Amino acid sequence: MTQNKMIAKNPTAHHNYTITETLEAGIILTGTEIKSIRNGKVNLKESYANIRNGEVFIYGMHISPYDHGNIYNTDPLRDRKLLLTRHEISHLIGLIKQQSCSLVPISLYFKNNIVKIELGIGKGKKLYDKRQDIAKKDAERKINRAIKQKIENG
Repeated sequence: MTQNKMIAKNPTAHHNYTITETLEAGIILTGTEIKSIRNGKVNLKESYANIRNGEVFIYGMHISPYDHGNIYNTDPLRDRKLLLTRHEISHLIGLIKQQSCSLVPISLYFKNNIVKIELGIGKGKKLYDKRQDIAKKDAERKINRAIKQKIENG
């Protein structure tokens, strides 16, 4: 049975992009980066993934240097290679070229003590799309409040 322990989420992923598909990838890390991730010192907010020379890399993912890492600490914003199959990479290349989609990191988690990253394939939202989403959420909140008050009042 697999156990997923959430490490970090990208708070702006669903706000800025319409995610159509997700996939799971492994990530190549050093020992001190793993220790820092176990302490929860990772940020996905401004990160993105891209394909370079037939390999997928994640850019802008900030992993704070490990406190006791001394000379083994690496650059917090270095590019990190993602582990995907050749079939998955060719599928991503097709989507990015034809439909102008983006690869957005959604979450970082442990799966059986191995760090995995969830990538979303999506298109960027326009400003009016974001406004519509906010309006829908507000309407749902008001409806839920009204239902809750009606139940409480009898």
